[in-house]
Amino acid sequence: MKFVRSKKNEYDLILVDSTDPVGPGEGLFTREFYGNCYNALSESGILVNQHESPYYSFNAVAMQRAHRRIREKFPIARVYQAHIPTYPSGYWLFGFASKKFDPIKDLDAVKWNALNLKTKYYNTELHVGCFALPNYVKELLKNDHE
Repeated sequence: MKFVRSKKNEYDLILVDSTDPVGPGEGLFTREFYGNCYNALSESGILVNQHESPYYSFNAVAMQRAHRRIREKFPIARVYQAHIPTYPSGYWLFGFASKKFDPIKDLDAVKWNALNLKTKYYNTELHVGCFALPNYVKELLKNDHE
């Protein structure tokens, strides 16, 4: 938290692979931290962070709070999902926030696919699909989701 506080317009990408929002990790889910990340990012910068699981009520409340706080700072804020068997419930959410880029509208699938990169997991259909959330998650996010 101290490190990012002193940075201004320096990074194109910030990945926050944090612990849960309790104890030492709590500061990584605050308005101040998200504001500092916003300031540390370039005009085309992107913030990606873990958003907890919507499956358990404690985690769902943390997810709602984190997303609301990020939306207060960033003009573009979306939630996407992944299935991670080693995490509680196996179903986890992540946040994507940017000053400029929308992860769906600005995806150039033709250009990406033309690179012919062989990946084991990622593809452009999965990219779009991971932002399609179940109804109960949309309900939890209500006005906090685009």
